[in-house]
Amino acid sequence: MEGSFGDEGAAASLPLAKWRSDFSRVFQYYLDRSTPHTVGRWLGTTAVALIYSLRVYFVQGFYIVTYGLGIYLLNLLIGFLSPMVDPELEASDGPSLPTRGSDEFKPFIRRLPEFKFWYSITKAFCVAFVMTFFSVFDVPVFWPILLCYWIVLFVLTMKRQIVHMIKYKYVPFNTGKQRYGGKKGPPGGSSTSKD
Repeated sequence: MEGSFGDEGAAASLPLAKWRSDFSRVFQYYLDRSTPHTVGRWLGTTAVALIYSLRVYFVQGFYIVTYGLGIYLLNLLIGFLSPMVDPELEASDGPSLPTRGSDEFKPFIRRLPEFKFWYSITKAFCVAFVMTFFSVFDVPVFWPILLCYWIVLFVLTMKRQIVHMIKYKYVPFNTGKQRYGGKKGPPGGSSTSKD
């Protein structure tokens, strides 16, 4: 009898595992298809953030959830703005960021790539939104104190990050292909010869 009960449990979990596997495969398929559509992804995340903000505004609560979300987003932002190899911690025997004009150009590689940054932010807003439906997370706090503390934390963290960027001369933003100014020709575009 015990063996048949275990078989029933295994048989019952088999369709659930199949459904989970199929869902995971389909989710990964659409996630992979969204990769090249950066603007669309960020517009969707902005919409999710707006929905979350409206939910918190109309419920007039869940400020501690919002504070936790803000701290997590700040942590993600630091990872997004930081190089994969920190010049302060890395010994000079491996690849490093150029610090002088004569150094070889090495591209900026983020510690947290843009896609993972976007995906983590979107997941965080979705989890925080779901948390607003459970009253256990609605801890009564005086929200202006949390907001002021988060702003101070943001300013101090960004100041430290900007000083780090200036010290090691790296810019975490790609503005496209660099253009070089060559010799300028005559205003007509091509030289004209006099016959």
